Amino acid sequence: MFRSAIVLTLLCLATACAFAKDFYVAPDGKDTHAGSLSAPFASIGRAQEAVRPGDTVFIRGGTYRIKEDQITTTERNRALVICLNKSGKPGKRINYFAYRDEKPVFDFADVKPRNLRVTAFDVSASHIHIKGLAVTAVQVTITGHTQSICFDNEGSDNIYERLEMHDGQAIGFWLGRGSNNLVLNCDAYRNHDHTSGNKRGGNVDGFGFHAPKGSVNNVFRGCRAWFNSDDGFDLISTQESLLIENCWAFCNGYDTEFKSLGDGNGFKLGGFGIDGGRLPNPVPRHVTRGSLAVRNKMAGFYTNHHPGGIDLLNNSAYQNGTNYNMLGRNLEHTMDVPGFGHKMINNLGYKARIEVSKINETLCEIVANSFTLQLRFDDRDFESLDLSELVAPRQPNGDLPEIRFLQLKAGNPAIDKGVDVGLPFSGKAPDLGAFERNPPSAVQRTSRAGL
Repeated sequence: MFRSAIVLTLLCLATACAFAKDFYVAPDGKDTHAGSLSAPFASIGRAQEAVRPGDTVFIRGGTYRIKEDQITTTERNRALVICLNKSGKPGKRINYFAYRDEKPVFDFADVKPRNLRVTAFDVSASHIHIKGLAVTAVQVTITGHTQSICFDNEGSDNIYERLEMHDGQAIGFWLGRGSNNLVLNCDAYRNHDHTSGNKRGGNVDGFGFHAPKGSVNNVFRGCRAWFNSDDGFDLISTQESLLIENCWAFCNGYDTEFKSLGDGNGFKLGGFGIDGGRLPNPVPRHVTRGSLAVRNKMAGFYTNHHPGGIDLLNNSAYQNGTNYNMLGRNLEHTMDVPGFGHKMINNLGYKARIEVSKINETLCEIVANSFTLQLRFDDRDFESLDLSELVAPRQPNGDLPEIRFLQLKAGNPAIDKGVDVGLPFSGKAPDLGAFERNPPSAVQRTSRAGL
């Protein structure tokens, strides 16, 4: 009986140790506290010391004014401020969640290390989930060619959800390496480097994917990028493919008064620079589907000298400089050529200076697009063309807002003009563009991809 009691006690202790724990961080907390709801930590770094795989750190709302002495480490030319380097395990992520409906805002206005790039959140850990945080005012202090970053992912099997990266001089989200990462329902907006170079912010994108070989199965889904000084989404020089699904890019390349700044593409889909260099084998084939590009300075969708094919399925482009610029580069990487190998199906374009350009139609699969069908639209064919709808608040679950913008009105010639590419549709055939007029489920009328 005595031995049975000991065994039972040990089993109970083992079970207790297996339970996930919750910790708390608050602006008025202290790192000497226990990390409980009533006695929270002050910093995410202190919370990371306490957690184990399966645990959750709840971050209370309010403003966290980060100071320069909170830089965790410097390496090469970078100041890494908040470093997440403790990994979870498969099935046991470490979670860093905003507490309930509260909004934690991390303000980096006071972090100005001399001659160093700033990375606000450097994530080398894997199997973690970050949700509901906002990062603002990340600084640039170097006057030459440089970049700062709000979130830099270098781990794998991570989820980034409902993040806001805004009103700073830094790139919003940078996926620099790692596999099986999901960037879900995140917003990057009003970011402009007015310090370095010509002060036009030519490196400041909303979202960047620039990963080495082996960084596979990464996805950007349900994300928005607007009024970033360079591009909304940038995939230059990456060695692996990316899926962009149900994302919106609008008004990039401008400030909020529409003063011209950097390049200004909505989706810059690939390319490896004009100067050449060895190309990856195979050249990555990115997929962008169910996405929306509106009033970006240069192009809505731009293949950026890519020496191979890109898949564009059921996207909508409106009032960009060029709606679809498919410029390619030959496989020897010695000269620009009209784009080849592309798959363009069920895309819609309206009211651009140039609808589609720089494409070799005989070397691409181009089917059922509004410009190939030579459809003619006017404003009355759409439920709304009010751009302000694009910045409406997200739905309670974090999904993109339910909008009328660019939705097809009854009688629109794009209705039922598509072909089946495996996305849900109603009627006798898919509609063109990112929005199905009568979605085939109870899901709200947002872009169809990812339903």
